[in-house]
Amino acid sequence: MEPIRILIADDHTLFRDGLRSLLASVADTEVVGEAATGQEAMAQAMVLQPDVVLMDIRMPGLNGIEATRRIVATSPHIGVVVVTMFEDDDSVFAAMRAGARGYVLKGADQEEMLRTIRAVARGEALFGPVIAHRLMSFFAARPTAPEIFPELTDREREVLGLIAQGYNNEEIARRLVLSPKTLRNHISNIFSKLQVTDRAQAIVRAREAGIGGLHRQQR
Repeated sequence: MEPIRILIADDHTLFRDGLRSLLASVADTEVVGEAATGQEAMAQAMVLQPDVVLMDIRMPGLNGIEATRRIVATSPHIGVVVVTMFEDDDSVFAAMRAGARGYVLKGADQEEMLRTIRAVARGEALFGPVIAHRLMSFFAARPTAPEIFPELTDREREVLGLIAQGYNNEEIARRLVLSPKTLRNHISNIFSKLQVTDRAQAIVRAREAGIGGLHRQQR
């Protein structure tokens, strides 16, 4: 069997070195490229067409979530595994929505890392036990309710909810791990679909529908 061709995207040289050493020690993996930014990861993925990309979330310039979204959009056969220190719900679900098929914490052991890489290379999706537990807890605690504003995408409803709670664009982009331009596009789509002309009207529509009822605490 041909080895799994892997691109490592992480802005920390020592971490890339550690992953490279691990993958060089097993017969069925091969590191074909490395990137230190999201933009480099996109460019390398397009040229190298790896089987799997190991993607950090926080990198200079384009973040790993947006890089994942663009890679999957142009090369859906590439499996992206997010490898990060962040295990909060926002990061996990942002990665899943972007199209990542695996999510591994940087503290995971070698066996878990290799198991995830091999599963994703086979076309499967695999999330580590810590992340799987978070997903189960999230969905178990989530009440079922009729969909509000069905014309909006899930991400647009998230953005609308945060707008209705009083968050500004910078805070929303940080919470959802979005670029400012991507967030502006989402807000423009929301205004168009809800047929409102500004943020105030959008907030009124959202609160009338029961979105954003819990306001952020003023500091």
